[in-house]
Amino acid sequence: MRTDPVTLQVFANHAQAAAESMAFTLFRTAHSTFVKETEDFTTGLATPDGMTFASPRDLGATWFIGLDYANAVRMIADYRPGDICITNDPYSGYVCTHTPDLHMWKPIFWEDELIAFAVSHIHNTDVGGAVPASLSRQLTEVHQEGIRIPPNKLYDQGRLNQALLDVMLTNVRMPEQNYGDLQAQIAAMNTGERKVHDMVRKFGVDVFRQGVKDLLDLGEQQARNLLRRIPDGDYFFSDYLDEDAPGGVPVRLALNLEIRGDEAILDFSGSDPQLQSSLNVPTGGAERHILLMVGYTYCLYSLDPTILLNGGITRPARCVIPEGTILNPKFPAAVGMRSMTCGRLQGVTIGAFQAAVPDLLPAGPAGSAAIMNVKTIDNRSGRQIMASIDPITGGAGGWSGGDGADGSGANSSFLKNTPGEINETEVPIKVLRYGLVPDSGGAGKHRGGLATLLEFKVYAPNTVVTARNRDRTRFSSWGAKGGGPGLTSSFWRNAGTNHALDLGNTDVVALDPGDVILVTACGGGGWGAPWERDPEAVLFDVAQGKVSEEAAAADYGLVIRDGAIDATATAARRTRMAAGAKATAFTFNEQRNDYERLWTSESYAALTEILATLPVHWRHYMKRRIFAAVEQLPASARRGDGSDVQRIFRQAVQEFPQLRQALAAE
Repeated sequence: MRTDPVTLQVFANHAQAAAESMAFTLFRTAHSTFVKETEDFTTGLATPDGMTFASPRDLGATWFIGLDYANAVRMIADYRPGDICITNDPYSGYVCTHTPDLHMWKPIFWEDELIAFAVSHIHNTDVGGAVPASLSRQLTEVHQEGIRIPPNKLYDQGRLNQALLDVMLTNVRMPEQNYGDLQAQIAAMNTGERKVHDMVRKFGVDVFRQGVKDLLDLGEQQARNLLRRIPDGDYFFSDYLDEDAPGGVPVRLALNLEIRGDEAILDFSGSDPQLQSSLNVPTGGAERHILLMVGYTYCLYSLDPTILLNGGITRPARCVIPEGTILNPKFPAAVGMRSMTCGRLQGVTIGAFQAAVPDLLPAGPAGSAAIMNVKTIDNRSGRQIMASIDPITGGAGGWSGGDGADGSGANSSFLKNTPGEINETEVPIKVLRYGLVPDSGGAGKHRGGLATLLEFKVYAPNTVVTARNRDRTRFSSWGAKGGGPGLTSSFWRNAGTNHALDLGNTDVVALDPGDVILVTACGGGGWGAPWERDPEAVLFDVAQGKVSEEAAAADYGLVIRDGAIDATATAARRTRMAAGAKATAFTFNEQRNDYERLWTSESYAALTEILATLPVHWRHYMKRRIFAAVEQLPASARRGDGSDVQRIFRQAVQEFPQLRQALAAE
């Protein structure tokens, strides 16, 4: 018998409060800066089958709403009171998404009956591996990305598995940091257990069981109601990661969103093949894997912020992800930088939904957040330091209701900044600048959010900075309904000196004493024609230092004389701008436009079809070979209809008898 609506709402509030109490416990007791300041963690409650039915709204990461622990839960033979289970292996159960993500779950019993799991995850700053902080896009297999722990019991009926813990802590660079965060996770799950027991005492175990089922059903119904508001149709959007590795080639993510009544199909089959770098996203082919559904969840939550945040909202949707592609790689593909791919994937999903309901969803988010980590030596104590110092995030896209948020915006908004004073206390560095980047937000009737900037100096030899998720130096965020694209990001060593070095998308940098790092993010895209923006709003942005006078004139048509608006000159300039404008749903930066003149949609379709026929281990190599050959074609010889790609591939097949053998075997 279903729970009555009033009781169910009260029950939902209790469940969410329990998840938030868990989050608060973890947040207040965590050891590492990346957890206690940046808040890269999650907490929640899951069904006995492993589906998350309650998540916090105000603390922690928002990526794992509706995470399904089912595969990992089934890999443990039996559960007893006092058990705590653990895994960080991306390929065991496909719960973890890269090795630093440590997931834990604790069974909750009531009178010997398993009624729920308390679940949690934190991103460890380091889990060993080839580089400090464990992650770099240059890594090629998961074995390089640190220690991997398949689903296992860390506590068996309250007894600690000390041998397992010792193995974990022996293989990381800062074991006391990892251990402190581990204890915080355990405390959070103990909090969840107490809160669930409180709920059972309040509602009774029968109501608890039924209430959990009804919460998931209600989430599903709310999602279906929202999908019905979207016109039926197919909505395509694609975007790119700048390169698969420093000096490499772009990576395409493509989505055809199919809306049919109260259901959605997210077809990602136009995306690139599995890569020989760590940008792959391990999903195991699960059609509702949470990393594929984050953008979908964000769009539904944007359409209705009151929607329940649980696994039920994913039920009306399913994803198409062919095996051997970047979104469904085969073991042992490296996956450590999946967070960068996921951030871009979320933007792609937002773009497809924005095409469907352009007045309800924003323009392009920055979609890139450089997670800065420093490994250095404290000159005073000689102690090695390894810490995350800040996420350098970009702005949100503007939308019909207003400007995009500056700094930590859109799908990066859960990443909190770390105050400079704390960074200087935790790590022996000097923060020289930290703030917003003027003119980085896309121009529009509603401006895109500004990007953030960080500049700091190091003082010890052999210092290593890792900048995880560095991207958007080539392809920026996109504008919508006539709005402009955001400004691209940058990464410099000793900027403004005779020894300045543009680091591009490098993500591991060795530094000398006195070196200075300057990193900026990408801005959010603008929404609506810039010349329709309220002139006073533009003038205010100029006064605030967010928009320069030059950009105000060039992008917004605003003429300022002696600090005031020249209304007559502004009206004339805006009239000229409007007369020369072309109506477009999306506005991309020139680098993307140039790239897509070379790599047309027809050429990409031919490439995708060809690569899908190859054995997985040939795909990345052949993609790069075809790219190199296409770039060498004279402009006059390029057709752009896919025939160039097909001809180059046929030539390669003739060159490699081994490839012909592999194709025959397929």
